[in-house]
Amino acid sequence: MSSQDVQRPICIIGLGLIGGSLLRDLAGYKHPVFGYNHSTSGARTAVKQGFDVTDDLPSILTRAEAEDALIVIAVPMTAVGEVLDAIQEHAPSCGITDVVSVKTAVRQQVLERGMESRYVGGHPMAGTSKSGWDNSQRDLFRRAAWGITYDYAAECEARGEKIPKQWIETFTEVVRMTQMVHAEAVPIRVANHDAAVARISHLPHVFAEILAVVGDNGGILAQSLSAGSFKDATRVAGTHPELVQQMCETNAPALVEALDEALDLLRNAREKLDSPEPSIAELSDAGYRARTRIDARSGARKESVSPVKISSRPVLRL
Repeated sequence: MSSQDVQRPICIIGLGLIGGSLLRDLAGYKHPVFGYNHSTSGARTAVKQGFDVTDDLPSILTRAEAEDALIVIAVPMTAVGEVLDAIQEHAPSCGITDVVSVKTAVRQQVLERGMESRYVGGHPMAGTSKSGWDNSQRDLFRRAAWGITYDYAAECEARGEKIPKQWIETFTEVVRMTQMVHAEAVPIRVANHDAAVARISHLPHVFAEILAVVGDNGGILAQSLSAGSFKDATRVAGTHPELVQQMCETNAPALVEALDEALDLLRNAREKLDSPEPSIAELSDAGYRARTRIDARSGARKESVSPVKISSRPVLRL
């Protein structure tokens, strides 16, 4: 194990697409990892495939406490509170992170329980429209940005307080975990994260649902003619409705702001197309330039978003 590897076992609570893929990667790199799945059949399938998994939450958390594991919460937003309560009871000293797509709502539940000094929020920008253990896969996170929040440390410094050692160690371990699965750790404040994902993750879900409905309303002919552009644009409409609802509804304020901006652009495009000389030149040019900038930024992520670097001594570059 090198100085860049996670120094403690990892316990993953929730083995759907993200949690399951993380477990597969870590196990593939021979790192000590074990997990919990709410689905008994899913847990049994994972065990048959050779993974260290159970459907007994108290026992897996008790083990995490005994082994001083880093706990990764990978459950839907609606189950986060229940998991945090179980962690308080059975793993009261373990460091905690999560992979939930909205950070404000998770952090609020952490604050309500007084667990902020051992919590570091996280969100890997990776996934597919499929869910569940059966759809988890190796290398899902390779070259993906992985947002890691540091609000607690910033607030401690603002108050002139020393950042607790446990929080620094947890932050360091979370960064190392992302590096092990070849993701790129991006330090970010909670509010900034939620504002950004509202634009580039949650709004696309809203648009995908709308496009799918409008296309389907075209009847058999439109359905039969649908090809690449339509299928690409509606891919995430294949995500389970409950997951979309949880993502969008728990980030409603930021999503509404992004949606208002999008509606202004749509209204402007409609007006220009409904004029005596229809034109979409302005929007198409702006969209092309925006996509070009996004592609350039994604291709140079290491230079453009300043990922966290971890040395042999835990040094934070926030």
